[in-house]
Amino acid sequence: MSTTSLPAPDRSPRLREALLAAAFTADGLLDLLGAPAYAALARSETVPALRATRGDAPLDTLVRLFLLQRPVPYERARAALPLAECIEDGWVVQEGDEVRATVDVRPYSGPEDQDWFIVSDLGCAVGGAGGIGSHEEGVVLGVGGASTTLAGITVRKAVGSALDVGTGSGIQALHASQHATRVTATDLNPRALVFTRLTLALSGVTPADLREGSLFEPVGTDTYDLIVSNPPFVISPGARLTYRDGGMGGDDLCRTLVQQAGDRLNEGGYAHFLANWQHVDGEEWQDRLRSWVPRGCDAWIVQRETQDITQYAELWLRDSGDHRTDPAQYAARYDAWLDEFEARKTKGVGFGWITLRKSQSAAENPSIVIEEWPHPVEQPLGEAVEAHFARQDYLRLHDDAALLADHFTLALEVMQEQVGLPGAEDPEHVVLRQNRGMRRATKVDSVGAGFAGVCDGTLPAGRILDAIAQLMNEDPVLLRDRTPQAIRLLVGEGFLEPAAQA
Repeated sequence: MSTTSLPAPDRSPRLREALLAAAFTADGLLDLLGAPAYAALARSETVPALRATRGDAPLDTLVRLFLLQRPVPYERARAALPLAECIEDGWVVQEGDEVRATVDVRPYSGPEDQDWFIVSDLGCAVGGAGGIGSHEEGVVLGVGGASTTLAGITVRKAVGSALDVGTGSGIQALHASQHATRVTATDLNPRALVFTRLTLALSGVTPADLREGSLFEPVGTDTYDLIVSNPPFVISPGARLTYRDGGMGGDDLCRTLVQQAGDRLNEGGYAHFLANWQHVDGEEWQDRLRSWVPRGCDAWIVQRETQDITQYAELWLRDSGDHRTDPAQYAARYDAWLDEFEARKTKGVGFGWITLRKSQSAAENPSIVIEEWPHPVEQPLGEAVEAHFARQDYLRLHDDAALLADHFTLALEVMQEQVGLPGAEDPEHVVLRQNRGMRRATKVDSVGAGFAGVCDGTLPAGRILDAIAQLMNEDPVLLRDRTPQAIRLLVGEGFLEPAAQA
C-alpha cells in the first residue's frame, strides 16, 4: 500500500464526533460485546464479536467495519458516519452497494479514561497466538501487549519535550502528548508517520513533530526530557519486516539505541525501552547489558522472559505466518534462524525493560540495577519506576553510619507471611510481600522481620537494632555491623521507606 492511499486527517474531528456519538469507545465496545467477546477480540478472535453485532445500530456497523473488517451496507454506513467525507478522505471505499474500511480504527482508553483511537493497517491490530501473519515490509501495527507495557512503565511527569523513536501507529506519542509540551516522533517507515498523524488527529490531541529516519538520525543533536521506544527488537537473520526486525546483527539495534540515548537526554530525563538481548555462551547476560548503559546515566533493567533459540525462532516464524507456507520453505527459514544464532554463539534470548535516567551523580557513581523478574506486576508502573531511582539516590548518599542514624517506615502495601509446617512452634522462614507495583517478595531472618515490623518512623535504625540485640541476647556492635546490607536491600526494593520520603 502506498502512502498516498492512506486516509487524510484534515477532517478527522468530524469523524471523531461520529465515532463518539455512536459510543464507538472502549467502554461502548465492552457494553455491546460483553466481556467474553471483548476479550476474544483482543486475541484477534472475531466470531464472538460477529455474533454480537448482528443488529443495525451505528455501533454494530462501526465494529463490523473498522474492527472486524467486514463490508457493511452503504445505507448503514451513511447512518453511522459522515460517509461522503470518509470516502473522499480515504477512510473507507465504496464497492457497489457496500462500504469497506481501508484501515483499522480501534478504540483505546487513555490513562484518565480519554477516548482515543489507534489507526493501523487492516488485520494488524496485534493479538492472537498466530501473530499477524503478514509479509508486508511496511506494515504498521496497532495496539499490542508490548506497546501497552511500555506505556505503563513510562514515568508520567510534566516535561518540556518528549521523543518517540520508532513510533509505529503513534501509541507512545499519544500518551506523551498528555504531559509533554512538545512531542517528536520518528520512524524509518514513512507509512508509520502517516498512521501516527491519523492516530493523533482522530484522538483529538496536539499534532507531533514527525520526522523520517532511523534511530536518532532524524533529530540530530536535539535533546529531550523523555525518550520512549518500542523498537523493532526482533533478533533475526536479515530484516524482512520493518515493523519488527532490527536490520542490524544480533541485538545491535537495541544496544545502539540504548547507548546513544545518553547524549539525547536532558539532566533528570528518563529513557524507556523494550528490548531483546542475546544470551551468549561464556558471557553473563547481566554483563552484556551493563556494557550498554551510557556514561552519565543510572539504569534499571528488568528481564521479564527468556526463550531458548528454538522457541524464539518458532514464535517469530508464526508471527509472520511462515508456518502456513510450504513446509520446505518453512524449514529453510527455521534453519536460517538457527544458523544465525549458532554463528553468534547465542543460546537464548531475553526480553525486558530498560530504563535510563540522566543524572550528574551517575557520572562518578552510577546506579545500575539489572535483575530478572518474570512474576506478575501491577501496571501502570511509572510511579514505581520514579520511586526506584529516588531510592537509589538515597542509598548512594547514605553510608552505613548515616543509614543507622536514619528513620524508616514499612511501605503501606507490605504484608508479612510466616512459612512453616502446620503446628510448628516457629516458622521456617518469614517472607515480606508487596501487594502493589513490582509485587516483590523477599525472605528475611528473625532480625529482619523484627526490624521491619517496628519501623514506624519514630526510632532511628540503630536504636531498633540495639533493642533487638538485647531481646535476642546478641552483641549489639556485631548486629550493627552486619545489618546495614540487609537494610539497603529492603530500602532498594521498596519494602522500607526513609521516613523523610514516606
